Amino acid sequence: MKSSLTGSKKNWDLSLNQRRLLVEPEHSRLSISRQCELLGVSRSSYYWQPARESSLNLELMRLIDRQYMETPFYGVPRMTTWLCENYCRVNPKRVARLMSIMGLQAAMPGPHTSRSHPHHKVYPYLLRDVAVESVNIVWSTDITYIPMRRGYMYLTAVIDWFSRCVLSWEISNTLEIDFCITALEKALKKGLPHIFNTDQGAQFTSPRFTEVLKKHGVRISMDGRGRALDNVFIERLWRSVKYEDIYLKDYENGHQLHHGLDRYFEFYNEQRPHTSLGDRRPQEVFTCMN
Repeated sequence: MKSSLTGSKKNWDLSLNQRRLLVEPEHSRLSISRQCELLGVSRSSYYWQPARESSLNLELMRLIDRQYMETPFYGVPRMTTWLCENYCRVNPKRVARLMSIMGLQAAMPGPHTSRSHPHHKVYPYLLRDVAVESVNIVWSTDITYIPMRRGYMYLTAVIDWFSRCVLSWEISNTLEIDFCITALEKALKKGLPHIFNTDQGAQFTSPRFTEVLKKHGVRISMDGRGRALDNVFIERLWRSVKYEDIYLKDYENGHQLHHGLDRYFEFYNEQRPHTSLGDRRPQEVFTCMN
């Protein structure tokens, strides 16, 4: 059987997560160390472990995640009240810490807006009165928490607003910026948007991220009114991903999660009819109009 490492130069076009999945633990000739070397993957990163918390905290995070899908306007006080009334007594400080780890906050105007890194430039909101009547007018991205059986990871994706097509996605066990940049660069190989919209999260205000967009001449849009208002299309995507895949599958680890999401996004883009598209598929619309 021909090894997936054959012609490994081609593998450099793949993301780090995809290259990590090419490692074959039972390879008859190549050790794990040698495979990692050929694929440009550090040996330590091959042992891809999800971030961990105590079993109680993981259960609380699962509950918070599901409730946030239903009530994204719940901040720490309301979420604490909901947990106390429906699960167990919990300290607001614990809820605040867990929601911070998950990257969640109340999606509403006013003081509960997302805060960028204090030294990062925040760009103006450009989408008022913008008519999104074709693909590549507006793209956006976001990060969401993904619960697993023994831990959690983070998912980022880039979506075209008109077609709802998921142009790229990546997962990571940390909120460091690299997986966001990888997803952005993969998406830009498929086209160029006029405007790229994000919230004011530190990953998206980072010069490392914004310079990629500026290099391609893409206009950058940010708004502090709340994720659910500014990035409504990708928020709907997160709801679909979680209710149609994540909550049903209860993945064991990062490898299972990656394979499962690969199948789901192929289904979402190429098979799942979308009512707003006249029951056409996102990939069909994006390809036809691109």
